[in-house]
Amino acid sequence: MATLILARHGRTTANVSGVLAGRSKGVHLDDTGLEQARAAAERVSGLPLAGVVTSPLERCRETAREIARQQDPAPKVSTERGLLECDYGDWTGRELKTLAKEPMWKTVQAHPSAAVFPEGESMTAMSSRAVGAVRRWDAAMEAEHGPDAVWVAVSHGDVIKAILADALGIHLDAFQRIVVDPASLSVVRYTPLRPFVMTMNTAAGDLSHLRPRPKRRRTRKVSSDAAVGGGAGAGATP
Repeated sequence: MATLILARHGRTTANVSGVLAGRSKGVHLDDTGLEQARAAAERVSGLPLAGVVTSPLERCRETAREIARQQDPAPKVSTERGLLECDYGDWTGRELKTLAKEPMWKTVQAHPSAAVFPEGESMTAMSSRAVGAVRRWDAAMEAEHGPDAVWVAVSHGDVIKAILADALGIHLDAFQRIVVDPASLSVVRYTPLRPFVMTMNTAAGDLSHLRPRPKRRRTRKVSSDAAVGGGAGAGATP
C-alpha cells in the first residue's frame, strides 16, 4: 500500500491579512511561507518520493517546487485540479472578519455539508472531488511504483481537512475539528479495507521512518487489519 503525504502550502500574505484567497490568482508564498515550504521539504528529503502532485494555484506549486527540489533525483511534479481550493464564489477575496457576520458563516462552522457558497461550490462537492483525486492518484502511484511508493499531494487547508475527515471515517460536518496549518504534513495510507491516518498537522520531525524497508527474500503480505493493542509502530522490524 502506497503512502500519501498531504502537504498544505506555506503561508501567504492573504493568510496574514485575514483574506479568503480562494482561487484568486497571484497569491504567492510570503518570505515566511517560503521558509516553511523549505522546512517541509527538508522533513521528507530522506524519502524517495515517487511523485509530487499539486493544486494548480501558485502557492501550492511553489511549495511543491521546494519539495521536489530537495529530492535526488527530483520526482515528477504533476498538477491536479481535483486538489484545487474550494470555489468560495462571492466570498473570494473578502476579509474573514466580515464573512463571519454572514448568515451562512454558522452553517460553514456547524453544518458544512449543507454549505453552498454563493456563485461557488458546495463543501460536499469539494470533498468528493478531492477525495476522489487522492484515491485515484494513490492507486496510480502504487500501480506504477509498487506498494512501497511514497508520494506527496500539495493542497489547501479545507481540502486537506476534507481528505483527512474521509480517511478518519467522520462526517464532513465534523471536519472543522481538524486543524491543518500552513506547510504542515499529514500522512495517510489507503488499504483495501480502510485508510490508516498515520499523522496529522505535523510541523516538525523527520519523516524518513516512512522509507520503505529493504526487500527480503520472503516477505509477509501487508494486512489491512488494525493492530489490536496498537502494535509495535512503523519502525518495528517484523
